Amino acid sequence: MIKTTAMLLDELQDYRYPANKLARMVEQGSVFPVVRGLYVSDSKTPGHLLAASIYGPSYLSFDYALSYWHLIPEAVYAYTSATYDKKKKRQFKTAFGLFTYRDVPKQMFPLGIQIVEEGSYSFLIAQPEKALCDKLYTISPVTSLQAFEALLFSDLRIDRETFLELDMENLTRIAQLYQTTNHKLLTRYLRRVA
Repeated sequence: MIKTTAMLLDELQDYRYPANKLARMVEQGSVFPVVRGLYVSDSKTPGHLLAASIYGPSYLSFDYALSYWHLIPEAVYAYTSATYDKKKKRQFKTAFGLFTYRDVPKQMFPLGIQIVEEGSYSFLIAQPEKALCDKLYTISPVTSLQAFEALLFSDLRIDRETFLELDMENLTRIAQLYQTTNHKLLTRYLRRVA
């Protein structure tokens, strides 16, 4: 279970020194610190379940989501998340993994996010179409359709078959809302392969 310092101190209010009791609980391994002010009760809690609690509002996206949805062949061990209005990339190195957060446009933030239930936890992750659009937002623009195709399938190593199984209507809708060069090229490319 994920708990904040305030939640734990409230639970320990019957102790004379709740903060000291919390420190002892950490020493004894009853709770495990994640980042300042955040604890979990299980040291084996997977990092993807913690990402939104570490820094938010946020949802898993970019490389992590592309791997999760099998759009890229590599396993991704860093937890990459999208935020908005933070102005700079943030990174947290923890015992539970490396967590990276970067902005997407504010108006794009709430679109194409899915809640996934896992045991007693749930986490937010970009749908595959949104994850791809988020990733394209972070990449320097290319100048031609041929360069864009190379970007997708060579540079990003997007699996062509999985790409063609995406919801093309949803992908086009999201791409058009980003209004960047890469997204305009994606829209043109989708018209060509449809």
